[in-house]
Amino acid sequence: MNSSGFSHITINISSLVKSLDFYSGILGMKITHKGNKDAYLEWGNAWVCLLERPEKEAIGNSRGVDHVAFFISSEDFDDAVAHLRSKNVKIVRGPEKRGVGSSVYFLDPDGIQLELHTSTLSERMAVWK
Repeated sequence: MNSSGFSHITINISSLVKSLDFYSGILGMKITHKGNKDAYLEWGNAWVCLLERPEKEAIGNSRGVDHVAFFISSEDFDDAVAHLRSKNVKIVRGPEKRGVGSSVYFLDPDGIQLELHTSTLSERMAVWK
Protein backbone atom coordinates (compact mmCIF):
# COMPACT_ATOMS: atom_id res chain seq x y z
CA MET A 1 0.00 0.00 0.00
CA ASN A 2 1.32 3.43 -0.95
CA SER A 3 -0.58 6.11 0.96
CA SER A 4 0.28 9.70 0.13
CA GLY A 5 -0.86 11.34 3.37
CA PHE A 6 -3.77 12.26 5.56
CA SER A 7 -7.09 11.94 3.78
CA HIS A 8 -9.91 12.46 6.26
CA ILE A 9 -11.45 11.52 9.53
CA THR A 10 -15.06 10.71 10.33
CA ILE A 11 -16.26 11.81 13.74
CA ASN A 12 -19.50 10.56 15.31
CA ILE A 13 -21.20 13.56 16.90
CA SER A 14 -24.36 14.18 18.93
CA SER A 15 -25.51 17.42 17.26
CA LEU A 16 -24.74 18.54 13.71
CA VAL A 17 -25.77 22.11 14.56
CA LYS A 18 -23.41 22.38 17.57
CA SER A 19 -20.57 20.68 15.74
CA LEU A 20 -20.89 22.80 12.59
CA ASP A 21 -20.80 25.92 14.74
CA PHE A 22 -17.59 24.63 16.32
CA TYR A 23 -15.77 23.17 13.29
CA SER A 24 -16.86 25.83 10.79
CA GLY A 25 -17.59 28.84 12.99
CA ILE A 26 -14.70 28.58 15.45
CA LEU A 27 -12.05 26.51 13.63
CA GLY A 28 -12.82 28.00 10.20
CA MET A 29 -13.35 24.79 8.20
CA LYS A 30 -15.15 25.24 4.89
CA ILE A 31 -18.44 23.37 4.60
CA THR A 32 -18.51 21.56 1.25
CA HIS A 33 -21.62 19.46 1.94
CA LYS A 34 -24.33 19.63 4.59
CA GLY A 35 -26.95 16.91 4.79
CA ASN A 36 -29.61 16.21 7.39
CA LYS A 37 -27.28 14.13 9.57
CA ASP A 38 -23.85 14.65 8.02
CA ALA A 39 -21.47 17.33 6.81
CA TYR A 40 -18.15 17.37 4.97
CA LEU A 41 -15.67 20.12 5.70
CA GLU A 42 -12.35 21.10 4.12
CA TRP A 43 -9.45 22.51 6.08
CA GLY A 44 -6.26 22.95 4.08
CA ASN A 45 -5.40 19.57 2.54
CA ALA A 46 -7.48 17.62 5.04
CA TRP A 47 -11.19 16.92 5.19
CA VAL A 48 -13.49 15.94 8.00
CA CYS A 49 -16.82 14.12 7.94
CA LEU A 50 -19.17 14.86 10.82
CA LEU A 51 -21.80 12.15 11.27
CA GLU A 52 -24.66 12.78 13.69
CA ARG A 53 -25.67 9.56 15.45
CA PRO A 54 -28.02 9.12 18.38
CA GLU A 55 -26.29 7.51 21.37
CA LYS A 56 -27.86 4.11 20.60
CA GLU A 57 -26.45 4.20 17.02
CA ALA A 58 -22.90 5.22 17.89
CA ILE A 59 -20.41 2.64 16.69
CA GLY A 60 -16.95 1.72 17.88
CA ASN A 61 -15.66 0.69 21.26
CA SER A 62 -15.64 2.64 24.51
CA ARG A 63 -12.09 3.84 23.95
CA GLY A 64 -13.15 6.24 21.20
CA VAL A 65 -10.79 8.59 19.43
CA ASP A 66 -7.77 9.66 21.47
CA HIS A 67 -7.31 12.86 19.50
CA VAL A 68 -7.23 14.23 16.00
CA ALA A 69 -4.32 16.47 15.09
CA PHE A 70 -4.35 19.24 12.52
CA PHE A 71 -1.27 21.01 11.16
CA ILE A 72 -0.92 24.76 11.68
CA SER A 73 2.03 27.00 10.81
CA SER A 74 4.26 28.27 13.60
CA GLU A 75 3.42 31.81 12.52
CA ASP A 76 -0.32 31.21 13.07
CA PHE A 77 -0.09 29.12 16.25
CA ASP A 78 -0.29 31.85 18.93
CA ASP A 79 -3.19 33.58 17.17
CA ALA A 80 -5.03 30.23 16.93
CA VAL A 81 -4.60 29.59 20.67
CA ALA A 82 -5.85 33.10 21.43
CA HIS A 83 -8.84 32.50 19.13
CA LEU A 84 -9.73 29.24 20.92
CA ARG A 85 -9.55 31.03 24.27
CA SER A 86 -11.68 33.92 23.01
CA LYS A 87 -14.38 31.41 22.05
CA ASN A 88 -14.18 29.72 25.49
CA VAL A 89 -13.00 26.44 23.97
CA LYS A 90 -11.77 24.12 26.74
CA ILE A 91 -7.98 23.72 26.43
CA VAL A 92 -6.91 20.52 28.18
CA ARG A 93 -3.15 20.61 27.57
CA GLY A 94 -0.68 23.19 26.39
CA PRO A 95 0.28 25.21 24.58
CA GLU A 96 3.58 23.36 24.85
CA LYS A 97 6.60 22.28 22.86
CA ARG A 98 6.32 18.78 21.35
CA GLY A 99 9.52 17.85 19.58
CA VAL A 100 10.50 20.85 17.49
CA GLY A 101 6.89 22.03 17.18
CA SER A 102 4.22 23.44 19.40
CA SER A 103 0.94 21.78 20.38
CA VAL A 104 -2.28 22.73 22.06
CA TYR A 105 -4.97 20.15 22.92
CA PHE A 106 -8.62 21.15 23.23
CA LEU A 107 -12.13 19.68 23.21
CA ASP A 108 -14.96 19.91 20.68
CA PRO A 109 -18.63 20.10 21.82
CA ASP A 110 -18.76 16.29 22.32
CA GLY A 111 -15.55 16.19 24.37
CA ILE A 112 -13.43 14.80 21.51
CA GLN A 113 -9.83 15.83 21.99
CA LEU A 114 -8.28 17.78 19.11
CA GLU A 115 -4.75 19.08 18.65
CA LEU A 116 -3.14 21.89 16.67
CA HIS A 117 0.50 21.05 15.94
CA THR A 118 3.16 23.03 14.09
CA SER A 119 5.74 20.49 12.90
CA THR A 120 5.71 17.81 10.26
CA LEU A 121 6.06 14.13 11.01
CA SER A 122 9.64 14.05 9.72
CA GLU A 123 10.57 17.01 11.94
CA ARG A 124 9.01 15.33 14.95
CA MET A 125 10.67 11.97 14.26
CA ALA A 126 14.10 13.60 13.94
CA VAL A 127 13.80 14.59 17.60
CA TRP A 128 12.54 11.15 18.74
CA LYS A 129 15.44 9.18 17.20
